[in-house]
This record gives sequence, C-alpha cells and structure tokens, in this order.
Amino acid sequence: MFNIAVIEAIITTALQDKFRTYKPETTSMPFHTRLLGRDRMALYSFIHSISTNFGMAIFEKIAVAIAKDNFDSAASQQSVGNKLTMGSQAAITTIMNQLSSGEIDPNHAAEMAILHETAQVGAIVTKKIRDVDLLLTRGNTRFLIDLKTAKPNLANFEGYKQMMLEWTAATLREHPDADVRTIIAIPYNPYEPKPYVRWTIKGMLDIKDQSQLMVGSQFWDFLAGEAIYDELLACFERVGIRMRPEIDNYFNRFLSK
Repeated sequence: MFNIAVIEAIITTALQDKFRTYKPETTSMPFHTRLLGRDRMALYSFIHSISTNFGMAIFEKIAVAIAKDNFDSAASQQSVGNKLTMGSQAAITTIMNQLSSGEIDPNHAAEMAILHETAQVGAIVTKKIRDVDLLLTRGNTRFLIDLKTAKPNLANFEGYKQMMLEWTAATLREHPDADVRTIIAIPYNPYEPKPYVRWTIKGMLDIKDQSQLMVGSQFWDFLAGEAIYDELLACFERVGIRMRPEIDNYFNRFLSK
C-alpha cells in the first residue's frame, strides 16, 4: 500500500499553493454574478482553474509517489531525447497515413515491431519531441505514459498517437533492446459506472491491448501493483474535510465584494 501521509501532503500542498497564487478571472459576467453570487462565481472559476492543472500539480506527483515502490524507477516530465532515424521517421509516417485513412486498424504489437526494426536504420534526424509525462522502468521494460484529461478531443488525438510513436522511436534508438510500452492514462472515468467509451480513441489506439489505454482504477492500481483506487479517493476526501474551514474562509472573502 502507498504512503497515505505522503499522498495527502501532496494534495494539501497543491491546494494551499493554489490559494496563494490564484487570481479569479477578470472577465465580467454581470448576469451570472447577479444570479448566482460573486462567491459562487469565484468558486466556479477556481474549480475550472484547478482542474486544468490537476495533471502536473497533483496527478503526476501522486503517480510518482505511488509507482516508486513498485517499479525500478519512476519520474515525471522525462526527456526521451530528440533524435530518431530516418527509417523510424518513414515508418511513423506510413503508420499514421494508414491509420488516418482507415487502411489498417491500430495494432500496438505490430507498431512496436516495426519501430524495433527501423530504430537503427538510416541517418539520424533531430526532432522536437515532447517530454514523457510519466516514465517508469522495470528491468528492460520502459513504460512511457501520457496523462490526459478525462475527455481528450478528436482534433488532437492524431497528434497524441504520433507523439507516442516518436517516443518509442527515440527510446529504441538509444536503447535498442528495450521493451517499450506506450500508454495513454486517464485518471478517472467520467462515465462511471458505465465503461469508458470515448469515441475519439477509435482508430488510433489499440483498445484490444488492455495495457495501452488505462482509465481510472486500472491506471492507479497498475502503478501500485495492487487495488488502491478507493483508498486514493479516500485521501482526497479526507484532505477536503480537513481543509473545509480554510476553503470556506478563502471563498467567504468574495461575499463582501
């Protein structure tokens, strides 16, 4: 089981930091404000703001804290380098074109095999490659995890797929014998108790491969190596209860404005 005190400290610190640095939106919404009240509008703005930075401020830190006891190493915002071969670049272009046109269905194992074959083929190409949100290692296996919001949009999903292929190619160029696993992780299922059926993943992720898309409890339990999702939710609840007076005091100041 993960260290509960460490997880709750991460949540508490993130919320307190937000209170210190947050400034409500300056956009005037006179009808909404008069209907709902300035305090409720401030709360709405705060919730929207903290939701957008839950990833790096909270989820990534918690993920590292949980995973470090179950993997050889765990770190967030890690570079995989900025170089891949022309062979890999050509292979990625072909895969993306075939997926986009519907010529092939996504097949994670087949894609990895192609990138293994091309990782050392051709001249070196330098590319700007985004850092990995969460990098885990266990033996020869490297897990490259991209943390997404609960409802990633279609407009960006082809870009996500290409990024994952580039992560793999850059990693295999430096570690040709590595077993690379790319994962899209979504911290919670917004459709619960129904299964996650976000249509935007269709055609880009191999959803038959249960390890390529991890949602909610599947992701957190994977990090810990045991079922911990309910206890993780309980950590958030306990912090919320303890900090309720501080939260109320913060928003009460908007009542007099």
